[in-house]
Amino acid sequence: MKAFARVIFQYYLLFVLVFLQNVSTSPHKIPRLSPYNKEELSSVSAEDAKDLKTYYYRQTVDHFNLAPQSYATFNQKYVVNSKHWAGPNSNSPIFAYFGAEAPLDVDFSAIGFLSQNAPRFKSLSLYIEHRFYGESIPFGTMEDAMKNETTRGYFSSAQAIADYAEIVLHVKNKFSAHNSPVIVVGGSYGGMLASWFRLKYPHIAVGALASSAPILYFDNITPPSAYYSLVAKDFKEVSHKCYETIRKSWSEIDRIASKNGGLSTLSRRFKTCSSLKSREELKNYLDGMYTSAAQYNAPPEYPVTVVCKGIDEAPRGSDVIGRIFAGVASRRGKRSCYNMTASRTQTSVGWRWQTCSELVIPIGIANDTMFEADPYDLAEYIKGCKQLYGLSPRPHWITTYYGGHDIKLVLKRFGSNIIFSNGLRDPYSTGGVLEDLSESILAVTTRNGSHCLDILVAKDSDPEWLVMQRKTEVKIIEGWLATYYADLKS
Repeated sequence: MKAFARVIFQYYLLFVLVFLQNVSTSPHKIPRLSPYNKEELSSVSAEDAKDLKTYYYRQTVDHFNLAPQSYATFNQKYVVNSKHWAGPNSNSPIFAYFGAEAPLDVDFSAIGFLSQNAPRFKSLSLYIEHRFYGESIPFGTMEDAMKNETTRGYFSSAQAIADYAEIVLHVKNKFSAHNSPVIVVGGSYGGMLASWFRLKYPHIAVGALASSAPILYFDNITPPSAYYSLVAKDFKEVSHKCYETIRKSWSEIDRIASKNGGLSTLSRRFKTCSSLKSREELKNYLDGMYTSAAQYNAPPEYPVTVVCKGIDEAPRGSDVIGRIFAGVASRRGKRSCYNMTASRTQTSVGWRWQTCSELVIPIGIANDTMFEADPYDLAEYIKGCKQLYGLSPRPHWITTYYGGHDIKLVLKRFGSNIIFSNGLRDPYSTGGVLEDLSESILAVTTRNGSHCLDILVAKDSDPEWLVMQRKTEVKIIEGWLATYYADLKS
């Protein structure tokens, strides 16, 4: 698999980053699973910050075993906003946001669904950080935790949602909100966690909003090529000329790189901040820019249109490389240089472990897109993970533990109260639930939507279809709560 020869770039675009010394290959490339593009997000405002209160819960390291080390604890961060909460006697709901594969700190300024609906529901807003990220790392730093084979064994989705269960119950007790119904919310990987939480802990959460949660992108339920095929489709629909330029560019990069001094030529033409070490470094940068543009193709900017506008409107006489660089400049803005070197972060390190242990997302590239063909190869993926960690990933575990196969047949009988929301231009929607599974497990989709738009901060410039999507979700949740209160009263 050609991905094995690549040095995977920029953490906010691709989470596949090698972090052990003397290992130069990567087992798999997976476009980032995050509700939003963190590079384009500012920190939480001072006005909003004053309403947030941070707490730390002494969390159990291992919820499922009775070995001596299982009783160890660590501080897990959670944040509460009670500005609009009607108080414990009102039985007003708690909306709990599940943090995912990154520190929690900037989620408050990006995730608007909780804060903007709090006045309507008079709800308490709760944000919980995922274990092993941010300030919620057991036994010291991420570096220390990931070097210890025993410690990193506690880094799993099952442990994470058990953490969330403990903290939700703790918060209900702390705020004397014993009869307050809980709605859990998450986006992308966090959306998977929210849906799985509702299935595993229905006695704690009365419902879940799972935004852009590709729970069917496991165990060959979704074709491996689906993600990149939709990225290519998004570009082709915006501009067939742009699509063709990108398709031709990979061989042109190879042609130049193969010449004497070719990498220096490419470094100069793309104004890289440091000299390119390989052609793959440039290719991965471009690959990530295109996939990120498609995944986060949100109004009003619409990044795919921005990239293609740059490519199509390059100066007259520009060759293929010149047009591709014009697309980079259009998307990233005019800069003195462009950094194409990978950054090592908590997210890149943590997500590498998660996808090499249980979250085996089979993404490959077919030979009929604007990208170079790169078929998914499970054997090579396993080989790469063994090089990193000395263990084999578990490609069938997610569907064993949470389900996924025959999902409509199964969940219509024992699941309830889950919204699966997706924007159909989001390449991860190919692994999402796109049709109703029952009367209360509902799919809410938008034809022009991208990744997790519905749970992000609402803006005056939002198109009508996005406004209506959010209104539909709120109406569904109001129905869940009405049923809960009727049952509580009876």
